[in-house]
Amino acid sequence: MDRERLDAWEREYQAVLDDLGDPAVVGDQSRLRDASRRHKDLEGLLTVARRLSQAEENMATARQMLTEASGEDRDVVNAEIEQAAGEIAELEDELSLLLLPKDPNVGRNVIVEIRGAEGGEEANLFARDLFEMYRRYAERHGWRVEVLSLDPSERDGLNEVTFVVKGADAWTRMKNEGGTHRVQRVPVTESQGRIHTSAATVMALPEADEVEVSIDPADLRVDVFRSTGPGGQSVNTTDSAVRITHLPTGIVVSMQDEKSQIQNRARALQVLRARLLKLEQDRVAAEQSEQRRSQVGGGGRSEKIRTYNFKENRVTDHRVKLTLHKLDRVLEGDLDEIVDVLLADERDRQIATAAARA
Repeated sequence: MDRERLDAWEREYQAVLDDLGDPAVVGDQSRLRDASRRHKDLEGLLTVARRLSQAEENMATARQMLTEASGEDRDVVNAEIEQAAGEIAELEDELSLLLLPKDPNVGRNVIVEIRGAEGGEEANLFARDLFEMYRRYAERHGWRVEVLSLDPSERDGLNEVTFVVKGADAWTRMKNEGGTHRVQRVPVTESQGRIHTSAATVMALPEADEVEVSIDPADLRVDVFRSTGPGGQSVNTTDSAVRITHLPTGIVVSMQDEKSQIQNRARALQVLRARLLKLEQDRVAAEQSEQRRSQVGGGGRSEKIRTYNFKENRVTDHRVKLTLHKLDRVLEGDLDEIVDVLLADERDRQIATAAARA
């Protein structure tokens, strides 16, 4: 263990502790969040680094003892050296994982947008299936789901739904859901029993705090209009729906589910902030990587990240070439096996990249 590196982490850890006790930091939501995250990271690093440093000291001591040992004592010391070597190897691997680049969105809530894409009404019905799947997945993890906007289609499907999933590890476990999801099944709209292929798109966005994404009111065009569709008595009779256009980027967000124009405006700004945060993070990522694909693409079936085949009770994630014959359970929210493989693949690629740069 590099002693200078360990000392530097110790100094930074103490500085972060001082920040967390500073009223100026505590009163600043953005600085407090950053300090809290760094405190957690450093705590994990130091725990492993201190154990590694101690194991290396034990190894050095044992090797020194070996020069003076004989007979059975020598066998005992050799066993101690072997044990220390194994512990050092494990701790070095653990430390390497902790030093991999951190996802800046860890700990955030996630805003999910689902839209029916190719396939007409069957795509909208599948969009509802995906929404229910994620809602059940959230229940399994004790997360809270808050629907921001819901646009039903003609046959009980969903043209579009936007919701926020609130939980400490919601972003980490749902960030890889973004993309085109393809379904293969006999649709309720098909009278001759033929298998139909359609698709829905999913966008996963890290929720942004107001202090993180500053929006200049002068950059917004706000239009109000009368809500459409089912709702309470005031929904279709007042100009409560809100459409916000962010002029610099052209991003448009509409909300109409709430009876109050103020509530719809607040929800629209919540989604707009998330999209702007993702846009900035994508810009930074694009500067670091010449080739980067968007999550959703055009919503075409050929851009699929995952296929759900009802006839074979099969779900296939094409990114990691994982196939499970338990589609029924997946739709009931049993997604962890897929999510774990995706996270492991992400970690393996990070390790490979770090090794290539070393």
